[in-house]
Amino acid sequence: MSMLKIKKGDNVKVIAGKDKGKEGKVIAAVDGKVLVEGVNLVTKHAKASQSNPKGGIMHQEAPIDASNVMYVYKGKTTRIGFTNVEGKKGSKKVRIAKSTGDVID
Repeated sequence: MSMLKIKKGDNVKVIAGKDKGKEGKVIAAVDGKVLVEGVNLVTKHAKASQSNPKGGIMHQEAPIDASNVMYVYKGKTTRIGFTNVEGKKGSKKVRIAKSTGDVID
């Protein structure tokens, strides 16, 4: 199983596209795409349903490519790398911030 560099719950900054400079939390990360809170909002026309009785025009996030976002660590953007950390149950692959070498998770 390969690890993704960006995961759900990470704080990221958009580095390319129409929302360049915006920061937000990752809602979902699937197949090289990420959904970021408040970024890449699209207008969707929804039909009335039981969950949305009025229907109407809704604004929601659309996925953007993971290569267009950068992880924010201690207020600064950084690249992410991987390393193996030895523990009680053998070695474990963890993400590290390339700028500082600190373990992220």
